[in-house]
Amino acid sequence: MDILIQLLDSTLRLSTPLLFACLAGLFSERAGIFDIGLEGKMLMAAFMSAAVAAVTGSVWLGLLGGMAASVVLSLIHGVASITFRGNQLISGVAINFLAAGLTVVVSKDWFKLGGDTPALGDARFPELALPFSEALADVPLIGRFYSDVLSGHAIIVYLGLATVALSWWVLFRTRFGLRLRAVGENPESVDTSGVSVIRMRFTAVVICGVLCGIAGAYLATGMSAGFRQNMTAGRGFIALAALIFAKWRPGMALLACLLFGFLQAVSIRFQTIEVGNFQIPSQFVEALPYILTVVILAGFVGKAIPPRAGGEPYVKER
Repeated sequence: MDILIQLLDSTLRLSTPLLFACLAGLFSERAGIFDIGLEGKMLMAAFMSAAVAAVTGSVWLGLLGGMAASVVLSLIHGVASITFRGNQLISGVAINFLAAGLTVVVSKDWFKLGGDTPALGDARFPELALPFSEALADVPLIGRFYSDVLSGHAIIVYLGLATVALSWWVLFRTRFGLRLRAVGENPESVDTSGVSVIRMRFTAVVICGVLCGIAGAYLATGMSAGFRQNMTAGRGFIALAALIFAKWRPGMALLACLLFGFLQAVSIRFQTIEVGNFQIPSQFVEALPYILTVVILAGFVGKAIPPRAGGEPYVKER
């Protein structure tokens, strides 16, 4: 039971950046803009949030800095793929390369620590205890789950769970969400009704940047105590796989990210696994989240149909 509680607690922490990145891709792709640059935006946000927090001593200013950096990259992607109608995949790859190189170069120039930022100390998101967590700690099962799994996380973790419900409401219960989904399915009809396809897509791209910024900031100021080179470690691509697994639905996105987070928790907790007399190598255990990513992207989870107009630049008819 203790091991299970520890795994579930780690699952919630590890799935949070994946969840924000997955929801970021959800908004972008629902509007017809494919974005494989989630990795780069997360990485840039992680660096900027850690850098600002280290200089100012404020984790909240660090969060704003990370969000701003991610939004800038999102706007670059938007200009390239919406305004100039460039290839969206190439633009996303360029952002990933740009972030991977720029974070190291700037960090070495600013902090002289080989590409890392200084340790943040108190400039991190503190852990929050939920109400009555201590009083319910001795209650079997439910009490332990509440006090040891749900309680004791940074505020960003709870914000992520709330963002899932908010995303569902925005996409499926508001006029804005209806228009956003329509832009990803049939932009010509949306344009005919008098709604600007360009404006809607840029709005989705900015939302994507904000959510990626929160994901990257949590990596550097919540899960870690500073920025490390390439600390995203493929999480942006795992978030894309989770998005496909969820078939572009917020609720399923949460379950998919929790699954990936659980596999990451297992790979961290168990460096080796023994089955009878056979010992599974630690490298295989560590690779489990990435193996699942490949399996999902290979299409073994059923047919996932993306938005019909996804990846196609919109040219307004005159």
